Amino acid sequence: MFYQAAVFDLDGTLLNTLYDLGDSMNNVFKRHGLPVHTYEEYKYMIGDGVEMLVKKALPQTMNDQQTVNKFYKEYREEYHQNWNNKTRPYDGILELLDSLCNMGLKLAVLSNKPHEAAELCVKEFLPFDKFEIVLGHREGTNPKPDPAGAIEISEILNINSERILYLGDTGVDMKTAVFSGMYPVGVLWGFREKDELINSGAKIVIEKPADLLAIAG
Repeated sequence: MFYQAAVFDLDGTLLNTLYDLGDSMNNVFKRHGLPVHTYEEYKYMIGDGVEMLVKKALPQTMNDQQTVNKFYKEYREEYHQNWNNKTRPYDGILELLDSLCNMGLKLAVLSNKPHEAAELCVKEFLPFDKFEIVLGHREGTNPKPDPAGAIEISEILNINSERILYLGDTGVDMKTAVFSGMYPVGVLWGFREKDELINSGAKIVIEKPADLLAIAG
């Protein structure tokens, strides 16, 4: 077997977090009398980390750093109260993780979600013990598409990056895979479309989790 490990993005790839993320941001905006966004709009705001989500969601006239910092703090507090209301694994994900483990692949998560929140979500909704490592965005590190987190995972697993599959649902994920030398697999059940994934470097795009097994095997 050529591939020895699979690294997964979290939001939009393993877990459908869209509703809790969107509801949390909208709750903050409602308190301030600001316009809210639809879930469909939030699909294009999620994926670059919390600060970028806040910047994209705020009215353009309120994008100064002080305001962003204020809403970032409020959003983090709001999401802490609502992170597990509607979030669930995508259909077929749990079965995919079982199959990959049975095939001998090592599994990891690399997310732009804050590190503590990423760990919490994996522990709540996924078989945490199946993952060798779960990395979210940590203070003092750059978020994806900076490849540092992916390279760190490769080093921890002691597996060359070219023998690692990287699954994600956004262009940011595909760029992360390309920059780190991992094999970029775009998924279509998440937040973005095929064109974005292909244009950002996806080598293959799959429609359902089970489709990965043909690649991994």
